[in-house]
Amino acid sequence: MLFYGMSQGSPRMSHRVFLTPFTDRLFAVALPVALLIGGWELAVQSEAFSDAILVPPQRVFETFVELMKSGELGGHLRASLLRVLAGFSIGGAIGLIFGLLLGLLPGFERASGVIFHALRQVPVIAWAPLLLIVLGIGESFKIVVIAYAALFPVALNTLDGVRNVPAPLRDVATLFQFSRAALIRYVVLPGALPSILTGFRLALSRSWMMVVAAELFASSEGLGYMMNLAREMFQIDVIMVGIVLTGLIGFLFDQLLRVIEARFSPWMPKP
Repeated sequence: MLFYGMSQGSPRMSHRVFLTPFTDRLFAVALPVALLIGGWELAVQSEAFSDAILVPPQRVFETFVELMKSGELGGHLRASLLRVLAGFSIGGAIGLIFGLLLGLLPGFERASGVIFHALRQVPVIAWAPLLLIVLGIGESFKIVVIAYAALFPVALNTLDGVRNVPAPLRDVATLFQFSRAALIRYVVLPGALPSILTGFRLALSRSWMMVVAAELFASSEGLGYMMNLAREMFQIDVIMVGIVLTGLIGFLFDQLLRVIEARFSPWMPKP
């Protein structure tokens, strides 16, 4: 809870503004957004750039409303969100299982660790030409690219979480003769949970960024396709709608995962 005192000309007179955590966070978000829009509008008014290149915020908002009313934007959003959900779910599940295996089985890490760490250095976009040849331009290509982007953050953070489970907890489990299943369920997973949730938050962010890139390569719907088509038709306002929506939805995804982190890891510091 924050209190701000403001003098009103007399030491006896003061006005206190009470900010709840919600309003405090809302203010922290609204101020940068207002400054960004204000700077954007000033740049437009200065006429330093052609209005064909730097469209005013009002025009972008009007284009957004038109696209929503026509149903075009809703269709593109639905396609992108469904792809992210599918790819993120597949990549996250594989990453969680692989990270647990790496952390719990030293032999498995010795056998596959080198390949795993080598593959994670290859950018997702580098696989695109090969995947296009193998999978074509259908949904499989986009979902595989998104799953690949999600896999490594989850796997790496799961591995780190398992390795960093405090040794005393493992010793207690050994003392009470926990089975391997009980050790994983009651010691490893709870101890690694904060790191695992962080991995999923990073994976969701990367998945959302990658869906737009994948749709730029090959798609007939989605936000990336909408922006690429607008580029070809030189519709800067439509491109800006796509950029703003991409940033906003990515921010909301991150905040959602932060809430989940706080819910399942109440002992962790608040974001």
